[in-house]
Amino acid sequence: MEAVPPLARAYAACAALAALACLLPLPGLPVPWWAVLALAAVAAACDGLVRRHGAGPFYPVLLAAAFLLPPPAAALVPLPGALLARAGARPEALRRIWRAAQLALAGWAAARVHGDLGGRDAVVGRDFPYALLPAAAAVTAFCLVLTVLDGGIRRLAAGSRPGGRPRGAAVRHARCGRFARSLAPIAVHGLGGLMMAVLWRSRYGPVGALLVLLPMCVSWWVYAQYHRERAAHRATVRALVQAVDLKDGYTRGHSERVGRASVLIARELGLDDERVETLRFAGILHDVGKLGVPTRLLRKDGPLTPEERRVIELHPEYGHEMVRGISFLGEARSAILHHHERLDGSGYPYGLCGAQIPECARVVAVADAFDAMTSTRSYRRARPVGAALDELERCAGTQFDPRMVAALVRALDRYGWHPAVTADENTPNTPKNPNTPNTPKNPNTPTNPAPVPESPGPPR
Repeated sequence: MEAVPPLARAYAACAALAALACLLPLPGLPVPWWAVLALAAVAAACDGLVRRHGAGPFYPVLLAAAFLLPPPAAALVPLPGALLARAGARPEALRRIWRAAQLALAGWAAARVHGDLGGRDAVVGRDFPYALLPAAAAVTAFCLVLTVLDGGIRRLAAGSRPGGRPRGAAVRHARCGRFARSLAPIAVHGLGGLMMAVLWRSRYGPVGALLVLLPMCVSWWVYAQYHRERAAHRATVRALVQAVDLKDGYTRGHSERVGRASVLIARELGLDDERVETLRFAGILHDVGKLGVPTRLLRKDGPLTPEERRVIELHPEYGHEMVRGISFLGEARSAILHHHERLDGSGYPYGLCGAQIPECARVVAVADAFDAMTSTRSYRRARPVGAALDELERCAGTQFDPRMVAALVRALDRYGWHPAVTADENTPNTPKNPNTPNTPKNPNTPTNPAPVPESPGPPR
């Protein structure tokens, strides 16, 4: 997987050179090498431990180094752990160097801000609450450097793919979102690092400082178990989606994109992170009930009989039964059951109308229809995003919830959308029947919620 774009490689190389420059000693600032070696060893051990248990990054030791050491020495502390740890993906050497450069630059910036604000004197004198102010500024600088560097390489990696370069507003919004989400956990690490630094400078010395790590390691172990459980949830969802894709190849990739569009709508509505994740699962699994529908009906050429249509329209109920016992899905189960309901009561399986339809189902219905219209299938061309949004707005109030449609419009204006081919790789440039450009191979198959019948919409 040596597919790192040249610009991203150059960006990582520049970061590595900047990190090397940060290691140059500052005149008049002696380096306590024994403290550097001790903190580097502890940081490497902690990093290996949390990686082995699948938890996220562990920064208290690095931030303690920023509070205790001069900037060049603080930049040295993360290098052994970052350079020796397993990268987890190729190219390993480049990823290790990139990670080491990130942490070295962040540690240098945090130590520089902390020192310029007189933080090291406050730590030595245990001057509270003043010691909290430079520590908070240092934590903010640490988080900001990590966010900016990470956002830059993500943008370069995305921009190397055709149609992958995000717009400036989207990049700025994504960076602000990542910074806001990262600051709180790093601030907790900063408190642990400050406690380590204060104890290190106290009469208890380094041994007392290391005792601070015990409760933090225990809490991180608990978090690792939660992280593993979430990973198991995602694996369960992936397995179900892969089974659906294998059975109904004409919508391959559709479920993942519906999950992505559902997340865009949910975030635009201001839902909390837990509900956003639930709606992502709902979007991904909305068609899982197809596993209970005979394959011959999903792939049948020509129109379905009324009886065959009734069988296919049972797929939301099949899906609900399949996931009934998966407790972590929560309200996603009701979205799977009701995503084909319509606001005017003409949908299925129960003909619910208006507020009777669960909110999560109304989100998935809009995401489902949007992706159906903007995806190229082997039997028809995709509609432009603007045309699909116009169709959704036209059907708002009768088929779709206007609030969900408006949220999707705002989200796409901010982030954009990149439709993808969802059937065969060699999809022709023109539909198989040029006289019916929007007619699916099986026009009666209700694979997606369609706009009202009087308009040419996505397949049913």
